[in-house]
Amino acid sequence: MSLALDITDYGVATQVFLDAARSVNPSNVDRRVAGGWSARQVIHHVGDSEAQSYARLRRLLAEPLGSPIQGYDEAAWAASDKLGYAVLSVDHSLAIFVAVRAASRDVLGLINESDLTRYGEHSESGRYTLALWLETYRAHPRAHASQLVEAINS
Repeated sequence: MSLALDITDYGVATQVFLDAARSVNPSNVDRRVAGGWSARQVIHHVGDSEAQSYARLRRLLAEPLGSPIQGYDEAAWAASDKLGYAVLSVDHSLAIFVAVRAASRDVLGLINESDLTRYGEHSESGRYTLALWLETYRAHPRAHASQLVEAINS
């Protein structure tokens, strides 16, 4: 794919997730596949993940090559009573998702092909390029949209 198509697809992935999230309502928000996350937990995770992506994109573009990119334990976040994944309304997490994706899409409109080689050092996986960031965050909402649909239909 070209950079322009990748960026367009990033926007499409945003809409795929939002379309799935529109199917979530008070009667199914806590449904889950056995052993999986509830729809509520998925939406909170996606909001938090996008907040991480927002910071990572900016680090990759503004900081020196090789700067640290911090990972996080998403399962621990989901399990933490203090973060409220099991009880809080999904409204704020959806708003974060929408705002962060829009802001990151704006930034992506300013990059060029050569920027895709910019990299940081991810605390869990090593060299982390902007190309990998874009690939990851094009796929991530789609994967969780499928997880949402599966959870609410269980």
